[in-house]
Amino acid sequence: MTAVRIATAAVLIPAVVAAVWWGSPAVVAALVGLIVVLALLEFFKLGERVGLQGYRVWTCICALAVLFQQWSATQTQEIALGRNVHITRDSTAWQLPLELIFFIFVLGVAASLFASRRPLASALGDMGISAAGLLFIVLPSSALVRLDGVPMIGPRLLLFTLVLVWAGDTLAYFTGRTIGRWRMAPQLSPGKTWEGAAANLLASLAVGAAFARWLHIDGREVMAMAGLANIAGQAGDLLKSAYKRCANVKDSGTLLPGHGGVLDRIDALLLAAPVVWYYFDLVLAR
Repeated sequence: MTAVRIATAAVLIPAVVAAVWWGSPAVVAALVGLIVVLALLEFFKLGERVGLQGYRVWTCICALAVLFQQWSATQTQEIALGRNVHITRDSTAWQLPLELIFFIFVLGVAASLFASRRPLASALGDMGISAAGLLFIVLPSSALVRLDGVPMIGPRLLLFTLVLVWAGDTLAYFTGRTIGRWRMAPQLSPGKTWEGAAANLLASLAVGAAFARWLHIDGREVMAMAGLANIAGQAGDLLKSAYKRCANVKDSGTLLPGHGGVLDRIDALLLAAPVVWYYFDLVLAR
């Protein structure tokens, strides 16, 4: 199983890195859209195992609308030419406010409920898992689009986010298998240990130190950003594990040999990416 896991990573990682480094923001947004839709479908399959039927098509449409809105927001750029001189390039892409997309989602779910023949007793749960898909998967994933759209260093920030998650997951996996003894959350994820969690954090901090010069950002700031993102990522991993335990399955899917499903592969990224984006936007960029 370890050999299969490594082989899958050896194929996927170079492909993702190439798409981020050489792809345009529109290409990256489209790739994120594909990944999000696949993760949503796996999420809804988990819901089916506990009797919840999400509104798949409508949720996926709204998910793509959210990602398009976030991509459109990256097209508005402010470039500093001097201490007091800034040039702002307004977006030429059509934009919808994010809150309006969520309002349209609610209206669509209500209309689907009224028009369908689903039992009313399950309506609240069906609406809940659809909304949970948007909040747990789509909205956090949209931070990947925002990171890639940062002027000048967007692809570097996105690669930094991906690498800190990959490095943390990898070191945690091998550390937990070799020396892991103290169970971290046995009810949610029996295989996770505190030793693995510590290795996960150390790996992300090492990535922060290594990327600081490449990002042209103070090393302490980058390591702080990496550390906070790692902690959030490990929380996202445990949250996904809770969903799987409720559905009584080991993996969310089987698309990625050795790794499970798409949701299994991006669980830590779901909460790590927003932390990197907001730390950069609210702390570093200001």
